[in-house]
Amino acid sequence: MQDNYDIIVVGGGHGGIEAANAAAVMGLNTALLSIRIDTIGQMSCNPAIGGLAKGQMVREIDALGGLMGQLIDKAGIQFRMLNLRKGPAVWAPRAQADRDMYARIAQETLAKVDNLTIIEDTVSDIITECGRIIGLKCESGIELGCKAAILTTGTFMRGLIHIGTEIIEGGRIGEPAANKISESLEAHGIELDRLKTGTPARLAADSIDYSKVQEQPGDEVPLPFSYMNDKVEQEQISCWITWTNETTHKIIRDNLHQAPLYTGQIKSTGPRYCPSIETKIVRFADKDRHQVFLEPEGLDTDWIYCNGISNALPRDVQDELLASIPGLENCRIHRYAYAIDYDYIPPTQMQATLESKHIKGLYFAGQINGTSGYEEAAGQGLMAGVNAARKIKGLEPVVLRRDQAYIGVLIDDLVTKGVDEPYRMFTSRAEYRLLLRYDNADERLTPLGREWGTVTDDRWERYQEKRRQIAELKEFLTTTNYEGKKLDRQLCQLGRDESWLAEVKPDVLDKNYIHEVIHTTVNDIRYAGYIEKQLKLVEKTAKIDKIKIPDDMDYETISSLRNEARQRLADIRPLTLGQAARITGITPADITVLMVQLTKRARPGLD
Repeated sequence: MQDNYDIIVVGGGHGGIEAANAAAVMGLNTALLSIRIDTIGQMSCNPAIGGLAKGQMVREIDALGGLMGQLIDKAGIQFRMLNLRKGPAVWAPRAQADRDMYARIAQETLAKVDNLTIIEDTVSDIITECGRIIGLKCESGIELGCKAAILTTGTFMRGLIHIGTEIIEGGRIGEPAANKISESLEAHGIELDRLKTGTPARLAADSIDYSKVQEQPGDEVPLPFSYMNDKVEQEQISCWITWTNETTHKIIRDNLHQAPLYTGQIKSTGPRYCPSIETKIVRFADKDRHQVFLEPEGLDTDWIYCNGISNALPRDVQDELLASIPGLENCRIHRYAYAIDYDYIPPTQMQATLESKHIKGLYFAGQINGTSGYEEAAGQGLMAGVNAARKIKGLEPVVLRRDQAYIGVLIDDLVTKGVDEPYRMFTSRAEYRLLLRYDNADERLTPLGREWGTVTDDRWERYQEKRRQIAELKEFLTTTNYEGKKLDRQLCQLGRDESWLAEVKPDVLDKNYIHEVIHTTVNDIRYAGYIEKQLKLVEKTAKIDKIKIPDDMDYETISSLRNEARQRLADIRPLTLGQAARITGITPADITVLMVQLTKRARPGLD
């Protein structure tokens, strides 16, 4: 081996960034390996961070000491809080990013991280010994030794780009695919499958007729993602909205015979919740229009991202369909839309720690696990980095629970249910979403990050000060009378919001509490009853999650289990009874049988 590291992270996308940062901050000698150093942090598709449930995950990543929240706060050019007409459990921050600025800041940030070396190369082979990873071989010929490796390869493994009948090998447009690593994984007994995603066209900003589109400004006062920031300093700009129409839909329907998704050229499954425009036209035939968001890719570029019309149609058809959309009649195309299908690893082959069940010390994070989205990748990357570091240090692994974080919901879903399409996080996937609000991620997770070693001293001090202010404000609201009633009771019973506090009692805000302190305090008071109910439900569920299943459990010998249950349990090998109960196809009767078996193991001779 030319060089030896504790941990090597393969891939410089959002999962790789968080994995490498977490491992290095925890004191491990870490290398980040990327095909091209200048594309680390690149936003391959939409230049945006956050959104429904995704925004909550970014806050969780930040609360645990990750980088994504701080990066978008510096590079965000339009911030919006989504779902404000609904309850705070589903409010979600989102920010449009300056694509080039985000990647540049990510690269500059990583360059300053202690214990981290960045290497430009492509992995060709995994080197193992006695079922454990000991190194990686690169296409340049060098071999790098390691105690653990984290693969965050995105769409690069045997990636194929589709534009009409044209097929191009590549991980994304203009960059080569990583083919040999797929062959190496298969040679080591790891099963691979295929998924598909896509990206829309990019247009020249000065070729759009803005008189025919609707302006969409951001929030008047943008709220930052990171708990380390009180405000957003970056210049803010508008996005715009337009719509497809029946002419657009006819053009697409008339050319489905040239669409790779419908000719059989692409055989893999695409994302259900972010479908291509061809899929929308076929699946939602009754809809006479679909929204198109025109989103600038930066302050110093004229590229506009056409969110909502991802496709893989031939270039001449793309010309025609774009010209049929109001405001885009004379648009110039900088880059045509394309689809890409790629290898992924069915995630039931992982432990809940994101470690491979086949190769000890090998971890996976991001799209390689069948997920979609920068945020899902980043959350997995952080947890893979933490667990790889803890394994090397001889510490117990850490697994976030479903009531602790959306990241916990994500990983639990992946390892217990698997995927048959790109997995995207939604608030509806979380049964405890009132506990998982965007405003309280630090309360849930920063103490854990401090324990793990990912939360720095300055973040910890800031968190403690915020907690002190919340306690102080909560005490004031629960002890102060106004018009014969305590302020906290009026907040609950009269439907008041936090702005009302400043109007009726100016001294409530006399200490210049930041918005987040006021908002979290008010939510805790207003929803205290509902929160208590959810916590009781969590307590009940936690009982079976604490019952551990031995690693050597032989499910084939449990004759009273159904055949399907034996097979599913043997394949996934859940760590706890609670995790077993969440496996697709496992029934309450199966759990009862399993509980009896565990009791017998604990008390030998029991009949």
